[in-house]
Amino acid sequence: MASRKNMSSARSRTAASRGSRRSGRHTSAPRRRRGRGGSATMPRNNHGPRRKAPKPKKRHLLLKWIIGIVLAGLVAGIAAFVYLYVTTEVPQPEKIAMAEKTTLYYSDGTTEMGHFATQNREIISCDALPKYVGQSIVSSENQTFYKDKGVDLKGIARAFLNNVTGGARQGGSTITQQYAERYYMGDTHTYLGKLREAILAVKITQTQSKDQVLCNYMNTIYLGRGAYGIQAAAKAYYNKDAKDLTMPEAAMLAGIIPAPSTWDPAVNSKRADQRFNRVISIMKSQGYITPGDARSAKPPQTISPQAQENSYAGQNGYLLQMVREELTADGTFSRDDLDTGGYKIVTTIDKNKQDLMFKVASPSQGGDGIVPAGVQIGGMSVNPKDGSIESVYAGDDYLTKQLNNATQATYEPGSTMKPFALLATVQAGVSLNTTFNGNSPRTYTNITQPVQNFGNQSFGNANLYSATANSVNTIYMDLQQHLGAKKVAQTAQAAGMNPKLVTGNNPFTVLGNDGVHVEDIAQAYSTIANQGNKPTLHIVSAVKDPKGKDMYRAPTDTERVFNANDTALVTKAMQGTVQYGTATEARGIGKSVAGKSGTANDGTAGSFAGFSPNTVTVFAMWDPDGNGAPQELPNIGRYGTGSDYPVHLFTQYMKQALADTPNEAFPVAKDTGKVGGPDGSWGTGGGSRSYTYTPKDDESTGESNGGSSTISGGGMSGGSDGNDSSGTTTPNEPSAPSAPGEGGTPQSTGN
Repeated sequence: MASRKNMSSARSRTAASRGSRRSGRHTSAPRRRRGRGGSATMPRNNHGPRRKAPKPKKRHLLLKWIIGIVLAGLVAGIAAFVYLYVTTEVPQPEKIAMAEKTTLYYSDGTTEMGHFATQNREIISCDALPKYVGQSIVSSENQTFYKDKGVDLKGIARAFLNNVTGGARQGGSTITQQYAERYYMGDTHTYLGKLREAILAVKITQTQSKDQVLCNYMNTIYLGRGAYGIQAAAKAYYNKDAKDLTMPEAAMLAGIIPAPSTWDPAVNSKRADQRFNRVISIMKSQGYITPGDARSAKPPQTISPQAQENSYAGQNGYLLQMVREELTADGTFSRDDLDTGGYKIVTTIDKNKQDLMFKVASPSQGGDGIVPAGVQIGGMSVNPKDGSIESVYAGDDYLTKQLNNATQATYEPGSTMKPFALLATVQAGVSLNTTFNGNSPRTYTNITQPVQNFGNQSFGNANLYSATANSVNTIYMDLQQHLGAKKVAQTAQAAGMNPKLVTGNNPFTVLGNDGVHVEDIAQAYSTIANQGNKPTLHIVSAVKDPKGKDMYRAPTDTERVFNANDTALVTKAMQGTVQYGTATEARGIGKSVAGKSGTANDGTAGSFAGFSPNTVTVFAMWDPDGNGAPQELPNIGRYGTGSDYPVHLFTQYMKQALADTPNEAFPVAKDTGKVGGPDGSWGTGGGSRSYTYTPKDDESTGESNGGSSTISGGGMSGGSDGNDSSGTTTPNEPSAPSAPGEGGTPQSTGN
């Protein structure tokens, strides 16, 4: 039994060994078993679920699909290229030169305002041109022109990538590509446009000789001063025909081709000379001119640019120039883009309001013969909710005087700077019911001479509502003593004032002795009017390319820089200026209005800045001498020499501009400050007298100004503009002894 079992066991081990060897010879995978359905299945795996065998057929099918899609794409691409190649014509130079002029429109988008660069073209035969004319252009723009195939693939890729990713528009690097790019001006931001340009360059190379391509290029290239082509440019710069150009004259024109408006010798002689020397050097190295010719070549003198085209005449010239400056300021567009792009530019200027602004502000229109010759007026009206400039008075005629009275000329704003000190005071936790000593004159720390109120008038103890309405200098100097001039300036800067103009270094910052632009005051007051949200003033609403595609949209977002209640409280105080202070004429507008008057040091300027909730308007006037230095304003009829005439302009403009609009109330403000300030050191520390001011029936302007209000402190009478004051006042405290007028000192800064 035992031996029989041992023999059986040995046979089993031998069979298993043979099976194992046979299996090892054929495969290392387990053998398949037939399932009940007759299908082959994998043996069970004690360590996991069954795994299905791979299916090679599906992978092959996926690969076929990928190959098919790629081939279909290639076929479609080749077909598209063939189609575009067949349908792309090689235009004649007169057709390629038809770059459209850029047209500007008023805010309605349909009424034309003017144009950029009236096109001046003259196609000529190049046979009569001296060889150095073309050679100078080749040296400047494409030194391998006579050797290359006309297409720079690297240049196409670079320009294409830059254009489609939103960079500044770039053309091709070869003369042939530049020529082709001009034909598709405004359309090379797209894939299709860039492809058409490349195809056109290829066809031009295949169908035209190098000399013909160069001649066509010279007949179509823009060279500034509205001149398209070498003939028009020769006349615009040298008052001669192109065939009579000297070698240095040709080199100068060739050098400025990349940016002719910017590098015009009359605009930037240093850069123009650098470009000229570069071209001369290349012409010598290429063998076009001798070393002796190069040494003797000097930058030629150009004639003065001719007067701007008629679209710049009158007030429109200022508007066009403002548009140009805004769009080129950050490099979004170049001057040449605007001259040659064929764009449609929609401005923010309301045609009716612009005409009204001109009628009211122009001494030749609304001055009634009372504004003396030489007196300058600047005006601007904006929508504070989005920063759009609705109207501007910059001067009567741009062709006569290019200096813009609203954006470039400077004047002393006087007391229109005071609201920024008031806002900083509110931020410091001081109640506007705090009373201060409003007598005149008074002395202050680090101020060498006494400071006076306008006309040296004393107001006794008055709170900040009264001090704002009556523009009390001595009280506002008190505020600056607490805040510091830097803080006043920083608050104005936060509102949008130009920090280069208002720095806080002036000890009379709060009294407005720094020169500013009308636009600066309009910007900063817009932030107050818009409840602490700072808009960005702008004159351009949108720019579209020749096919109507948007290229630019105005920045209409706002930035919160002040607490809304703080600005509402300042606005509440500024309403007193109109209701019973220095600008009571503005009550005639019949709407909710707040503002501040300003008379500069020694009466060299007068201004008024005011607003309703949806419109900010600023007017200023000054009288420069022959050298541009400020001098005392002459009498403006019954309006005298201060801020009264600007108040009159403001009233006349706003009354008509807001006539058909519903009255909008200012936001309700809550004074959360402490009388005397958080530490009790401000003003008189809280001691004050009170009285009630009730507007007369004809003074009420509706829901925001009706009713009565309690004003603490004395000194309500006698606005410095000479208008009647309203309400009952308590006697002022005894005035300080009168001091002699300081004449030319800033201590007599006005209301």
